[in-house]
Amino acid sequence: MTAETPLSKSDATALILAAKAAKGLSWEAIAEAVGMSPVWTTSAALGMNSMSPATAEALVAVLDLPAALVPALVAFPTKVWDQTVPTDPAIYRLYEIVGVYGPTLKEVIQEKFGDGIMSAIDFTMEVEKVEDPKGDRVKVTMIGKFLPYKAW
Repeated sequence: MTAETPLSKSDATALILAAKAAKGLSWEAIAEAVGMSPVWTTSAALGMNSMSPATAEALVAVLDLPAALVPALVAFPTKVWDQTVPTDPAIYRLYEIVGVYGPTLKEVIQEKFGDGIMSAIDFTMEVEKVEDPKGDRVKVTMIGKFLPYKAW
């Protein structure tokens, strides 16, 4: 990249992931340093959310990255992934959540448990209504057994 060519969100993500690995930092530690939640920080670092300028500056500082990354982190993301899109509105919204936060959840799960997945077989899910004066909320709780990948 030249000084005239701005970095893309995918360029910023690659640099962030490399710096995170080189420094041995967890998403939780990075999030604490920038004053945000681990899930949101991870999602933004993976290019699925935009950061405020102050948060972006804090992130590049904690990772010792160049200030040239700040505009990419502040830029509004295009939340696109390659999949067939469901058309039912309720299913689409869940699909959108997984599309936007799926890579984040994978990162956080593997950071906490190791290389593996959450079972969808040994699994429970609850949907609850949470009353809120600003509008009722949907609470989805998923609990799945962690299944480590095996080497042979």
